Amino acid sequence: MPEHDDAPHADAGPVDSDDGLAFHGDDTSSQPIVPGGRRRARRRLSGCLPILVALVVVAVGGWFVVTRGIDAIADQFGGDADDYARDDQGAPVTVEVIDGASVSGIAKTLLDQGVVASTEAFVEASQDDGDPTIQPGVYRVPTRLPAAEALDLLVAGTTRGSQFNILPGKTVAELVDLLVEDTDLSAREFEEALDQPKALGLPPAAGGNAEGYLYPGQYVFFSDTSAADVLKQMVDRWRTETDEVGLARRAKQLGYSVHDVMTVASMVQAEGSLLDEEGKARIARVIYNRLDNPGTQGTVGLLQIDATVDFIYGDKKARRTEPEIQAVADDPYNTYTQTGLPPGPIAAPGAEALRAASQPAEGDWYYYATVNLRTGETKFAESPDEFAQLRAELDAFCDRSDLCD
Repeated sequence: MPEHDDAPHADAGPVDSDDGLAFHGDDTSSQPIVPGGRRRARRRLSGCLPILVALVVVAVGGWFVVTRGIDAIADQFGGDADDYARDDQGAPVTVEVIDGASVSGIAKTLLDQGVVASTEAFVEASQDDGDPTIQPGVYRVPTRLPAAEALDLLVAGTTRGSQFNILPGKTVAELVDLLVEDTDLSAREFEEALDQPKALGLPPAAGGNAEGYLYPGQYVFFSDTSAADVLKQMVDRWRTETDEVGLARRAKQLGYSVHDVMTVASMVQAEGSLLDEEGKARIARVIYNRLDNPGTQGTVGLLQIDATVDFIYGDKKARRTEPEIQAVADDPYNTYTQTGLPPGPIAAPGAEALRAASQPAEGDWYYYATVNLRTGETKFAESPDEFAQLRAELDAFCDRSDLCD
């Protein structure tokens, strides 16, 4: 399954740096006493008639036991297993066949999903077909299928989906390129879908721009999945994940809009892709400190995030030169020359970045620098002087590494 990742960015510097019923019969063992005190005489059976009756009862009982036993054996080991008719098809469902699953295990999954009428029918169909191979994966199959047809669909693999693992930090352009490469969909189809933001379910705060709102993660797409369906699944997943994080509530507590916090989360993702959640939460704190206290510690209200300049250029570099930064000085995404937040997200944040942006760490940091671009080691500073020392560490690393070229 396709996987992709990004490298961290170097620094955020100062202005001048880059979840039974029981049935009881009548008791006839004694007869009631009638008026006068005499017990009614019971009629007695004489001769061999009682024995004959007993033999008949035993014979009938034996027949009952034998036939019930045969039925039970048939139910267990074969016979007429429940199955659906050919014209009984229902709506399709997705069914996952895990690696190493047994035929009976697959049959149970199909039964639970309403695809087959009984596990016995599917097992029998498999035995009749010589126990064919079913590849692991996610399949889309109709419900209420004859067991033999369900087996044929799984064996053929024609309804098997393609699995994708989309890692965090992708821009919309990068994501489209990957999907065009790994599916039969075209760039034009994705562009047309992106031009219909309401159909994709984008929130109003996005302003019609899907950037940052196409949630990364594992997806399964089928051969007839459209570009719009692909993107809508990602937006739907974004809603689910942000609801779980409580993004709207936490954004309000921070004094920012959901779109603002999404923008912060995207920068945290781009700058701290190799950091754990605590490291990401520290980067988030640096950003909020600069936003909430403009001009403190020499920042003059600038965020100075390399990744935002990368977004303008459409590539990713370890560090940006001063000429490169100044060449796009008027761009609203240039956080070295424009104060405050950029207009919107610059990448798709994952769960850790979302939590970090909505629950930033506590601290007085205004600077950070990734001093080792190979490991992602990042250090934080409160003052320009402390940051200068971190920059020196980064410079020393770059002198002996080609990752800064």
